[in-house]
Amino acid sequence: MDGVFENWQLQLQLVGTMLVAMVLGGAIGYEREMKNRPAGFRTHMLVAGAAALLVGLVDLLAHRYSAEVYSDLVRIDPIRLIEAMVAAVGFLGAGTIFRGGNESVVTGITTAASLLMVAVIGIAVGVHSYVLAVGATALTLAVLVALGWLERRRSAAGDTPSSQS
Repeated sequence: MDGVFENWQLQLQLVGTMLVAMVLGGAIGYEREMKNRPAGFRTHMLVAGAAALLVGLVDLLAHRYSAEVYSDLVRIDPIRLIEAMVAAVGFLGAGTIFRGGNESVVTGITTAASLLMVAVIGIAVGVHSYVLAVGATALTLAVLVALGWLERRRSAAGDTPSSQS
């Protein structure tokens, strides 16, 4: 029974890391939710949390299999988990992209990109790069909010048709 609880502190730290990732992902998801996009608050939170969890699992696996008896059998490559996360988010993002009746109108691309971004933010949190994760969240929100506002203003002025993202 001792082995079951030997890394409980690492597990609790990982739960806290996931919480930070989910809060940051939720900030971006909230913006998407307010614009009635296909992936909103909860989806963005879950993607960011899952990314942080996957990265944290690398630490837990490395800790668990660090004993000399496993050293020749187990090779942990965190880059593979990151690649898997990006591939999984690609499938989610594809589900948010739609083509309207007019073949030239495609919606959901920005939401797909925001899902990728929250996954990467979750990965940054997972490796404890909190300043980078908060900065990336702020920059992402600036792009979504400020540039979205500028696009709407430009389209209201009649310069170009607006595409919904």
